[in-house]
Amino acid sequence: MEKTKNLEMTIGCDRGLCHQAVGRQDKQLNTYDWLADVPGNTDTTDLVEVQFKHTRKGYYHNVNNLELKKGDIVAVEANPGHDIGVVTLTGRLVKLQIKKANLKSEDDIKRIYRIARPVDMEKYHEAKRREHSTMIESRQIAKGLGLKMKIGDVEYQGDGNKAIFYYIADERVDFRQLIKDLAATFHVRIEMKQIGARQEAGRIGGTGPCGRELCCATWMKNFVSVGTSAARFQDISLNPQKLAGMCAKLKCCLNYEVDDYVEASRKLPSKEMVLSTQDADYFYFKADILAGLITYSTDKNIAANLETITAERAKQIIDMNRKGTKPLSLQEDGKKMEVPHPVDLATQENINRFDKAKKKKKKHKKPNKPHNE
Repeated sequence: MEKTKNLEMTIGCDRGLCHQAVGRQDKQLNTYDWLADVPGNTDTTDLVEVQFKHTRKGYYHNVNNLELKKGDIVAVEANPGHDIGVVTLTGRLVKLQIKKANLKSEDDIKRIYRIARPVDMEKYHEAKRREHSTMIESRQIAKGLGLKMKIGDVEYQGDGNKAIFYYIADERVDFRQLIKDLAATFHVRIEMKQIGARQEAGRIGGTGPCGRELCCATWMKNFVSVGTSAARFQDISLNPQKLAGMCAKLKCCLNYEVDDYVEASRKLPSKEMVLSTQDADYFYFKADILAGLITYSTDKNIAANLETITAERAKQIIDMNRKGTKPLSLQEDGKKMEVPHPVDLATQENINRFDKAKKKKKKHKKPNKPHNE
C-alpha cells in the first residue's frame, strides 16, 4: 500500500520536472510552475493567472475558493458580462507575474466566477466561429472609410457581448465613425486596440530562421527595443534581409548575446591599432570575439597575407611597438597559426554509398535467376 502511494506521488515528476507544472501546451507564453509540487503553494494567495486568445493574459481573484489547477477552463468577470479563459498559473508565481506586468491598480484584478459550464462553452465556441468572418468584413469597412490601418485580428469575449479589434497603423487614426459602423454591423460592444508589428507576429505565430517557433509567440511578453548597434557589437553583417525577423523589424534575438560580446570585446585591442613587424605592417581585418582571435591583413582595404593571432599576442606586439621594437612576425615561433575550421559531417561520406548498397542486393539475387527460369 505504501509503495503504491509513493508511486502515485512520483508519477510525472522526474528529474525535477512535474506534469502539474507544465499544463496545457496549446497556449502561448506558457510559464513553467516550478513551485507546483510544493505543499501549500496554492494557499499562499488567491490570485490566478488566466490566458485568453493568443498572448492576452489577465489576473483574477479566486474569491469562491475554487480548486483550480493549470488547464482548467473558467468563467471570469468582464466588462460587460463574462469571459472564458484557461488557468495557466496559480500560487506564489502569480505575484511575480503581476509585478512583471506592472499591474499596480487593484481595479485591474477582477474575480473568477466559476469553472466553465457546458452552456458557457457553447456560447464561447459560437463566438469564436464568428471571429474570422468579422475580421474580413471589418477590413472592408475600414477600407471603405479610407482609413490607413490594418485590422490584424478580432477576439470575441466568451459571452459574445464584446469584440476586441487589434489593428496596426503607422499614423494616428480617427476611427470614431469606424466604431459606429462596426457596432451597427455586428451588434456588439467594440474595443479598438493598437498593436505593433512584433505583437502582431506574436499573435499570428510562425517559425523563425533558426527552425524554432517565434520567441514572441512562445515566451516573450515584453519587447525591448533592438538597434543596429547590437549587430555591430557582434560583428554581424548589416544585411537587412538577414537581420529582419518575420515582423520586418530587427530580430529580438540580436539582444540575447550582445552583453557577452560587449564584455569579450573589452579584452581585444582597438581596431585602429596597426601591428608592425620586421616584414610588414598589419591592419585589423576581422575578429572572433568570443574565441579571442584576431585576423590581420597586410593591406588596409582587402584581404592580403592574412594572419590570425590571439588577443594576448596582439597586445604583446603593441607593447613592443610602443617601446620601439618589432618582432620577426606576428606569431611567437614564426609560423602561421592553424585556425580550426568547422567540419561538415554530411560531406565526409560519399553519397554514392546508397547506390552501392542497392548493387549488393542485386548481386545476391543473381544466383536465383537460373533457378526461376
